[in-house]
Amino acid sequence: MTSPKEVDPFASHGKLFEQGKADMYNACEWGNYCRVQATGAGSRQVGRRAIVTYSALVVAPDSPVYTPQQLANRTIGVPFYFGTHYIALHMLEGFLRREEIKLCRAPNGSRYRLAALMKGELDATTLTEPHITLAEKKGCRIICSAFFHGTEVASERVDAETYAAFNRAVREAVRRINADKRAYLHYFIDYHAKTDPEIAALKVDDLRESRLVVCDPAPIPLDEMHRSISSTRTCSATPTRRRSRGKEPPPAWPFDLRFRGSA
Repeated sequence: MTSPKEVDPFASHGKLFEQGKADMYNACEWGNYCRVQATGAGSRQVGRRAIVTYSALVVAPDSPVYTPQQLANRTIGVPFYFGTHYIALHMLEGFLRREEIKLCRAPNGSRYRLAALMKGELDATTLTEPHITLAEKKGCRIICSAFFHGTEVASERVDAETYAAFNRAVREAVRRINADKRAYLHYFIDYHAKTDPEIAALKVDDLRESRLVVCDPAPIPLDEMHRSISSTRTCSATPTRRRSRGKEPPPAWPFDLRFRGSA
């Protein structure tokens, strides 16, 4: 599958929200622009999350690719509507024409994409930590890397006061993490350890503090918002079908400006 238009943007992020089982979730900013357009549950973005995700485009140890230019017309596996889908395009467009970037749908979860890469099913793929570290230990090469923002999406039941209280707690967490990043690196390992023995074998010393980045949650600056919306549309990843469950129609604007003072 080579087009995100064939994929449900709610297959993972926002799935429970659309079913009425959650009132808030976060995901990459670009994917959430698509989700709030396609929502059938009246979702809207309310602010940027604190997590700034590090992502890398990686090739296998025996790959002939050493630079981004060499990925022209090669199969790059990405999880459509995830941040690592959009960041792959942003990173490669500095080196290749859009028609030379050949993306295909790869499984959600870096563990599965790394396995496909090592089996030779993909020429390259995008990963996040701790699987970038694991890939490097396997001999894989990072071709390019970048950080990306995410946003919070909320229902009408989350008002400005509630969101402000939520963000006070998040800011305290940001302060603690930035004061001693090393003390929190083990969570990268702990989260996956029970299901992934290779990750369980990693040590905190294997991980880089520079890849753990958090900042205070904040409103999305309008100029950045417009650029992000524009880039999302040009990558042909904006759903054209609006979902409906008999509720209010999706908002025409992708960000609820009433929350700008609460983020």
